[in-house]
Amino acid sequence: MKIDILAIIIGTAAVLVLSFIGSQVLSRMLGKSVRRKAGMILQESKEKGKEIEFEAKDNAIKIKQQAEGDIGRRRNDLSREEDRLQKRRENLDNRLERLEQRESQVNRRQSSVDKRSNEVEKIYEEQMQKLQEISRMTDEEAKAVLLAEVEKEARSDMARIMRQIESEARRDGEKRARELITESIQRVASDQVAHVTTSRVSLPNEEMKGRIVGRNGRNIRAFEQAAGVDIIVDDTPEAVTVSCFDPTRREIARRALTQLVSDGRIHPAHIEKVLANEEKEVLKVIEEAGEQAAFDAGVTGLSRDVLKMMGRLKYRTSFGQNQLTHAVESSMIAAMIAAEVGADIEVAKVAGFLHDIGKAMDHNTEGTHAMIGAKFCSRHRVNQAVVNAIESHHHETEQESIEAVIVEAADAISGARPGARRENLEQYIKRLRALEEMAHSFKGVSQAYAIQAGREIRIIVKPEEIDDLESARMARDLAKNIEETMQYPGQIKVVVIREKRSIEFAK
Repeated sequence: MKIDILAIIIGTAAVLVLSFIGSQVLSRMLGKSVRRKAGMILQESKEKGKEIEFEAKDNAIKIKQQAEGDIGRRRNDLSREEDRLQKRRENLDNRLERLEQRESQVNRRQSSVDKRSNEVEKIYEEQMQKLQEISRMTDEEAKAVLLAEVEKEARSDMARIMRQIESEARRDGEKRARELITESIQRVASDQVAHVTTSRVSLPNEEMKGRIVGRNGRNIRAFEQAAGVDIIVDDTPEAVTVSCFDPTRREIARRALTQLVSDGRIHPAHIEKVLANEEKEVLKVIEEAGEQAAFDAGVTGLSRDVLKMMGRLKYRTSFGQNQLTHAVESSMIAAMIAAEVGADIEVAKVAGFLHDIGKAMDHNTEGTHAMIGAKFCSRHRVNQAVVNAIESHHHETEQESIEAVIVEAADAISGARPGARRENLEQYIKRLRALEEMAHSFKGVSQAYAIQAGREIRIIVKPEEIDDLESARMARDLAKNIEETMQYPGQIKVVVIREKRSIEFAK
């Protein structure tokens, strides 16, 4: 019995030991499996954690970018709102400024209205006073006062009507004349060159002056006697001046002296030879210049002597304008104007070409260039209508044809073009002074000013002495006096100003 119990106990103990050992083995095996699974779970959790971290970073970046975009949009909205508010402020400022301006204008108008109201009251009182005076007048005295008032009003209306008629006539006439002149000048389209014939000869060095003068002045005396000019040797470096009133002789002397300086042989015998050769050359140049000018102007049928005389104008200038060029241009302008107004084109063309031919000989002959040129052309059987246009283009004789008037106009147009002519300072000042003195010679003139380089004379008259009709008459009379007594390029505008001022003092 005891053995059985022991065996049971031993068996039980063995079972327990075996179960313990099995449990230990099993637990070890389970622990390894659990650890392996735990490692795998941990690895998966780490990978998922990294993925979640990456997704979180991406979401954070997206959220940041979205926030920055929202901030930018809000900033733009705020900027636009600020601009709108600024514009509103500017509009409010402008409106306020306009309101202030309107207020000031209203105040000025109110003051003007008050002033006019005072003036009306003053006029009313004056009229009442006059009515009271008239009521005490006789019939004859009332008639005299009424006639004086009517005459004053009629003179005012007459002056206004005269100014209106003169303005309309001047406007229409100037428009038509401007069209004719502009078309003529455009069709001619000639170049204008203003120059002065030089009388200065350049030298290669200062030693050449001594050779020109010669021993005891022998060479320069021989040259001056043979050429009929004066040689001025002064302190001007490397240059001498040829002086002579005859432009042709001056040109011959200039060319001869230039040739002598270039050649180097300067002695009396050679001087005479060079002068003779240059005289022939200049005469040939003059003849060719006359023929070329006639060809350029389209003038035919003139004698050889007339063409030679016209060629002399190549070396003649007037206020800096070359006279041969001026003659060709005047001829073209006269022909164009004659064609437009239906006059004789050939007569106008020839007369315009020859109108200043007297300037080629007026330094040797007494008389004006117009009369000298007319006599010369008459001797050479030039058309009598052309001769009259030549002698009358400065109103020294009566103009007998419309062609003569056209030649005068063409001469003025050519000479008055901007840059065509120059006048020296002394003549300019004399002309301005003469204009002002002539204006002051009229009665009632307070002030007179020559302005715009003498192209306009502005006169201020005393309103209590000169009325509107007298001022218009003064302007016409002064313009007529200027035309008759003065010589000037272009035209002079006469402006008479009559200003009435009423002055009172508030005390």
